[in-house]
Amino acid sequence: MNTTPIDPRPLYTRATEQAAALIRTVRPDQLNGPTPCTEFDVRTLLSHLVGGTHRIATIGEGGDGLAVHPFVDGIPDQGWPTAYDEARARATNAWSDGTRLDALVQVPWGEAPGRIALAGYVMEGVTHTWDLSESLGHPLELDPELAEFALTIAHRVLPDEERDTDIPFGSARSAPEQADAYGRLAAWLGRKPII
Repeated sequence: MNTTPIDPRPLYTRATEQAAALIRTVRPDQLNGPTPCTEFDVRTLLSHLVGGTHRIATIGEGGDGLAVHPFVDGIPDQGWPTAYDEARARATNAWSDGTRLDALVQVPWGEAPGRIALAGYVMEGVTHTWDLSESLGHPLELDPELAEFALTIAHRVLPDEERDTDIPFGSARSAPEQADAYGRLAAWLGRKPII
């Protein structure tokens, strides 16, 4: 059995590359469209992707990530790819020091080693990438390995199927029998396809 602690940084990088590629496909006329996060339209989802990335960057830099609002304002319609690229470059740089992986950090769900915090943000980013993909009509093929990792983390950090309103993910739904890893991840986190 492998007991070496996981280094989530390569998966985080892949997850942000996947999200960035998808964000580059968003047209201004899609920004007001619905998403599987029923309280978000596409613009709000993009705001959260950028804001959440700044939050995990701040945590990686040793700052108070909880003081960072997980949404950003003032981004022009055409500016989302640049805003996300700048945030993810900051996050990648913030976590380049391997000692941060074992440092205890504060995240919205409590205190955790940096590696667990970053893995949680892989889960969140991959989930929101699925949300965005659903909203845009699946313009790109998504990486199944990222979804499998995110699903493993989701089962660890959200083991109960029923969740109250304090949890930013809904109660688990049943996934269709033929669901791929993204479908299973979405269902576990209370999402359903738009169509």
